[in-house]
Amino acid sequence: MRVSGGGYLVAAAACLLLLGGCETSTKLGDLVKSSDPTATGSLAEADPLEPVTTGSVAKGQPVPPDIATPASNPQLLGNDPNDDVSLGKKYYRTANYGIAERHFRRAVELHPGDAEAWVGLAATYDRLRRFDLADRAYQQAIAILGPTPEILNNRGYSYMLRGDFKHAQETLLAARAADPASPYIKNNLELLEKSYRSGKAVN
Repeated sequence: MRVSGGGYLVAAAACLLLLGGCETSTKLGDLVKSSDPTATGSLAEADPLEPVTTGSVAKGQPVPPDIATPASNPQLLGNDPNDDVSLGKKYYRTANYGIAERHFRRAVELHPGDAEAWVGLAATYDRLRRFDLADRAYQQAIAILGPTPEILNNRGYSYMLRGDFKHAQETLLAARAADPASPYIKNNLELLEKSYRSGKAVN
């Protein structure tokens, strides 16, 4: 589910976020499913056409043309395949993070109350290793929806990317407390344990 501008709830598929090894998911969206069925946190049932969260990205999908057509109905971002949220998700999944960032940034500029756009932007900044900007985008999403388990899960993954195991653990445990059954959170906690033992940040 996604929240837009005036507090309207917009149905979105159960996936929005991100990439390369573990999953960040948001019922706001798990931005992508992994192309590797053995990858930590990949869920085969995730919709490959939905957004990105820090987790696993499907590769090998054709890169869409860089169409800047605005959504026909700005209240339903993500429903039009050519709106900025949808294009941001597609470019994110093909690891074109610079172009994805441009689309997600334009989406939040036009629709600052759209939490899905903020989460997508945060996940993209994580991939660009602009963690200062990712933190701001996560804060915007939290200001709209509150600290949902999905956003906390993505943010915990963001801390793992930085090698900040202390904050990653605190954030992921808070996410698990809010949603003990989430497979995404469970996978990220397992990945955190492996990363901590090896002393290496997630790539």
